[in-house]
Amino acid sequence: MEYPLLYRKRIIPAECILLKDDTILSWDQERIVTKWRALKPKKDLHHGYSCYFLNEGYKVSKFYRSDDSLLYYYCDIITSEYHKDTHSFIVTDLLADVIIYPDGFVKVVDLDEMVPALEQGGISMENLKSALLSCNRLLTIIYDGRLPELANYIEAFESL
Repeated sequence: MEYPLLYRKRIIPAECILLKDDTILSWDQERIVTKWRALKPKKDLHHGYSCYFLNEGYKVSKFYRSDDSLLYYYCDIITSEYHKDTHSFIVTDLLADVIIYPDGFVKVVDLDEMVPALEQGGISMENLKSALLSCNRLLTIIYDGRLPELANYIEAFESL
């Protein structure tokens, strides 16, 4: 099976880049699982795994330090488009993010970026509504203690 090309589209800053160094481990019309090294390595972030839940509107990633210790789970609220002619997915980051630390602390970030993005035309009202609903669904899963159900899709591939 030939894996699709995977693009990350950001609203702030406006960019769309091919994730050419990400390795797709699994994909179907509902999910894409990848492993990757940080595009722009930070002090702590070195590499990770991600599962794109295409129909649910979020991506759950496990961020790791260089010593393979878990930094945190980082969840992006997304929308995606499949382009059959190029066999590619364009995944758009809808700004809102949820971070889950190893101690269980949950932090929602970047909601403040959504208003200027809407006002400047970077995000449509439809995508704003979709982002808020997806964020709510994800937070409900997390608060119900069901994050391991989402993480299982990643953990199935971590030992490969």
